[in-house]
Amino acid sequence: MMMGGKNTIVRLLSAVALAGALSVAAGTVTTAMAASTVEVVVNSTVITSGDVAKRVAFLKLQRQSGGAAEAKQQLVDEVLKRAEIARVQQSVSTDEVDAAFARFAAGNKLSPEQLGKILDQAGVGVDHFKQYIAVQMSWPRVVNFRYGSASRLSGGDLVKRMMQGGGNKPVTTEYFLQQVIFVIPESKRGAITAKRQAEANASRSQFPGCDTSKAFAANYRDVSIRSLGRILAQQLPEDWKPLVEKAGDGMTTGTRVTEKGVEYLAICKKRQVNDDAAAEIVFRAEDLGKKKSEGEDPNSAKYLEELRSKAQIVNK
Repeated sequence: MMMGGKNTIVRLLSAVALAGALSVAAGTVTTAMAASTVEVVVNSTVITSGDVAKRVAFLKLQRQSGGAAEAKQQLVDEVLKRAEIARVQQSVSTDEVDAAFARFAAGNKLSPEQLGKILDQAGVGVDHFKQYIAVQMSWPRVVNFRYGSASRLSGGDLVKRMMQGGGNKPVTTEYFLQQVIFVIPESKRGAITAKRQAEANASRSQFPGCDTSKAFAANYRDVSIRSLGRILAQQLPEDWKPLVEKAGDGMTTGTRVTEKGVEYLAICKKRQVNDDAAAEIVFRAEDLGKKKSEGEDPNSAKYLEELRSKAQIVNK
């Protein structure tokens, strides 16, 4: 399961002063250049004048300065990030991006359709904004994937942290989970999603338990069972966390529509633990939370600089 956060995009876009900016955008129509020209080539990816115009318009929505030069730099960085996200397969799903877009609209008391019209009027466009969301949500996953193991605590560090907490190891919840996926082929997503969700919801009351789940899945068409093993509360993806916490031991969570189909999780086993491995994960989660509150992870800038040094960037 990918680690993602439903609140991530809200935090990352907090600089967008939508309250006033959207009203300004609604009355100011900015159009991208009709005939786009090539501005920058990053490895084999082309950034056009149309792309730059959209980012300049987006910067205006954010009330940021910099103009075309800042827009180009941001787009170059995003091309590099997007390629790395694809390489290590840490991308958020289309559904997660759509959900973030909808939450962002709701947070500004708009429907997604209304937000889309305002973005179009401002010269940004929905696709450009969603591509930005996708990169901003996926990049922290890539950074964590790259540097997560490097932040492991030594035995001495663990003891020190426990002593700071009175000498006791922190207690957390351990889950053993299975993922139940009612698969939806991409070509049929629009046509059968509602039907598959109804099937998945109905199946939950029939779920016999994790020991016989594969036999259970054989009674349905195109259903996949995947064992997720041991997952601590701090490791639960934010989109799944409230559903898992709400479900009881031996029960199933509510369903979610994802890029794979319609999914729910089965709680095979649940218990409180306070072993060394759990303590390390709890402490690392606390440290990550502090980093987020303090700003961007310094590893992010280091990683991006490394990608820049290896890239072929040609300004036209």
